[in-house]
Amino acid sequence: MFRWLPLVWANLKRRKLRFAFTFISILLAFLMYGMLDALRTSLSQAINLAGADRLMLMSKVNITVSLPRSHYETLSDLPTPVIGSFFSKVQLISRAVEKALIAEGNFVAMNNRVSQSVPHLHVHVVPRRRKDGLKGFFWPRYKYKSDEEVLTVQTAIKNAIGDLQK
Repeated sequence: MFRWLPLVWANLKRRKLRFAFTFISILLAFLMYGMLDALRTSLSQAINLAGADRLMLMSKVNITVSLPRSHYETLSDLPTPVIGSFFSKVQLISRAVEKALIAEGNFVAMNNRVSQSVPHLHVHVVPRRRKDGLKGFFWPRYKYKSDEEVLTVQTAIKNAIGDLQK
């Protein structure tokens, strides 16, 4: 069955450097395949964990972005039957952000096409406080101080949404 194996083995031993490079390249190919498969598996698990109907993303402190389930470039593209449910979710998020972050009010904004690298419908919900630095459409943006702060804000908003939905 493997009568050619001694011939291959003898040829591999003939040039030791070529054998080493061949062996290393095969080893690296298997290693990369395993790593890519692990990445694929972890990404699919993350998608399953997040849920297919997830509507909220938090990008920075004090900003919550609500996205529709389907892709629409502008508010004009959003089908009429979906408008009510979309904005009822925006209203819920607005209340939850205000409650969770103990804000005095909020700023809700939508941008169509201009200044978007990929046109997409989304709504910004920014909590407001007196003298918070918001001027026109520009609000001061701050990075999270730590991953723990991210989780604290995220948990507070999720809990507020849960309380408001009861």
